[in-house]
Amino acid sequence: MSAPASAEPTSRSTSSWVTAGLSVAFVLAWSSGWIGSRLGTQAFTALNLLSWRMVVLCPVAVVILIITTTPRPNSARRMPAGWKQQVLVGLLSQVVYTWGAVAAVQYGVGVGTAAVIAALQPMMTGAIASLILKETVKKREWTGLVTGLAGVALAVSGDLQGGAAPAWAYLLPFTAMLALVAATLIEARRPSQRPVAERLSIQVLVGAIVFVALAAVTGQFVGPHLSNGDFWVTVAWYVVFSITGGYTLYWVVLRRTSATRVGTLIYLTPPTAAVWAWLMFGDTLTGMTLIGFAVVAVGVALVFLDASSKKV
Repeated sequence: MSAPASAEPTSRSTSSWVTAGLSVAFVLAWSSGWIGSRLGTQAFTALNLLSWRMVVLCPVAVVILIITTTPRPNSARRMPAGWKQQVLVGLLSQVVYTWGAVAAVQYGVGVGTAAVIAALQPMMTGAIASLILKETVKKREWTGLVTGLAGVALAVSGDLQGGAAPAWAYLLPFTAMLALVAATLIEARRPSQRPVAERLSIQVLVGAIVFVALAAVTGQFVGPHLSNGDFWVTVAWYVVFSITGGYTLYWVVLRRTSATRVGTLIYLTPPTAAVWAWLMFGDTLTGMTLIGFAVVAVGVALVFLDASSKKV
């Protein structure tokens, strides 16, 4: 009778390591989005780039939906349960969030400035989750959230700027941040039982419809840029790292942890993006960036190393 008792701690330990590994992979994939914004907006508009990103993924999304939603014989034809929620989540996370973040860079907002604004997400998520989801956000976790935000500000302080973009452009990353908070809380409040691949496919199709329509109306759906290697490299970068990696891991980690914790991981993405930029573009990693990275790590540790906190 002693075997089950000893197996339970081992199972929990294994699950913790899996969650940790998924969290690291998520940070790497999500931070790549800032690099994609820099690669893409140097020569292309946000709508043009995001439209083709979704179009490339549409055939895959359709195949996944056909496989996962094969109707049963004599069953009524109706929208599968949970699809309406995924349409809303897709509008918020794939349309409002991605366009707001990429367009902000296009209109002159510094990547660092946009990252700081986007890094308000964990604070907003923690505050709202404690009210709506009844998640217990302890003093130690709040300390970690504040510390993490301060670390992000330090890490990207060299890229903070003022006056380089119109005032309204700074509303774009703020709106994007609020949209991702809303999508996170919707998914956390009513966790979908549908496969992650199916949910993400719905979101991709929603994004494709909206972006292609907007790009076509504004005359920005041009191409395909078959001869432009930089364009397709950027599209592939977004498809592989941002959508396939970033969003998939975001929803998986959310299911395994909590809205507050998955939001806290966002703090690690701007400093990680700085390392990406150092490796890819030769950007300088300043002492302040490294100090900020260390402060962020302390903030995240305060949230995640609280062994008594549980997912609600």
